[in-house]
Amino acid sequence: MDADWTVIPSVILESQKALGLDPIDVNILLQLATYWWYPENLPHPSKATLASSIGVDPSTVRRHIARLEADGLIEREARFDPKTGRQETNRYSFDGLIKEATPYAKEALAEREDRRLENAARRERKKPKLQTIRGKTKK
Repeated sequence: MDADWTVIPSVILESQKALGLDPIDVNILLQLATYWWYPENLPHPSKATLASSIGVDPSTVRRHIARLEADGLIEREARFDPKTGRQETNRYSFDGLIKEATPYAKEALAEREDRRLENAARRERKKPKLQTIRGKTKK
């Protein structure tokens, strides 16, 4: 943990198929998340950096990011150097992914609450009293 760590909601991993994510998409999202340190400062690694970390060609990363954006799961925002006007690496927003994953998260929370209530009800049930009738025990 001291060497850094990244938090990603489990529901994204558990619902990746339902969200239309393949393993490379998930890996790209995980890599992007490792660069998102502050809410107001969206991650902005280069595609080459992402490709190198994942072990794929940069064109693979470009295609997957384009599809993730077309599917509305991420949004690219161009950045430009204020002094030179040159384009820098894009910023990436996860708003679409968060929106698409939210129903799955709500479903998981509802299931967890149902289990909690069932367990509480099970603990509250009274055990039947045993009655003795003519020397025999009857429930």
